[in-house]
Amino acid sequence: MDPNTFPTKGNLILAKNALALSKQGFDLMDKKRNILIRELMELISEASDIQNQIDETFSNAYQALQKANIQMGIHQVEQIAKAVPVENSIRIKRRSVMGTEIPKVEYEKKKQVPAYSFYHTRMSLDEACQQFEKVKELTIHLAEIENSAYRLAYNIKKTQKRANALSNITIPKYEKLSREIQDYLEEKEREEFTRQKVVKKNRMKNAGSGMMS
Repeated sequence: MDPNTFPTKGNLILAKNALALSKQGFDLMDKKRNILIRELMELISEASDIQNQIDETFSNAYQALQKANIQMGIHQVEQIAKAVPVENSIRIKRRSVMGTEIPKVEYEKKKQVPAYSFYHTRMSLDEACQQFEKVKELTIHLAEIENSAYRLAYNIKKTQKRANALSNITIPKYEKLSREIQDYLEEKEREEFTRQKVVKKNRMKNAGSGMMS
């Protein structure tokens, strides 16, 4: 048998302290969950807006690219595309939201300098480059948001499980234990009080008998 379940005043104090800590832990988990959910909802709304921007920008970019292919020829556009430098300035940092680490993507936004000469090119190519550059920026931001949303959703699930465990298992356990120990101690006090009354009554009775004799 667990010594902490013995019906003693010391264990009653321990059970009540554990109950108070469990309730405090549940309140903290509940607040954490609500904060994470609010943060997640904001990210979902932002991601939806960015996705719409990406769709629109992609459409504009492909229209400009199609026009450039027609005006300049697909082969020439492909050769120019191969000269575009690879993006290697992206850096990923971390920030914490209620103990949940979410990524913070940073990259060097360079001044747009065409990787091609203006000779034998068309404005449609310039427009396509600008639109695809915008798509890149939006995609980087969307990747940051989606990754953050995934991490938040995962931690919301973990927090919910812990809150449920406290609410459905730990708190009822210590409430029941506290109540049982309390009832037992009160019953013992009543028995002791009754016993003392009987003892006192017998003493008084014996004392009266001695005086009469």
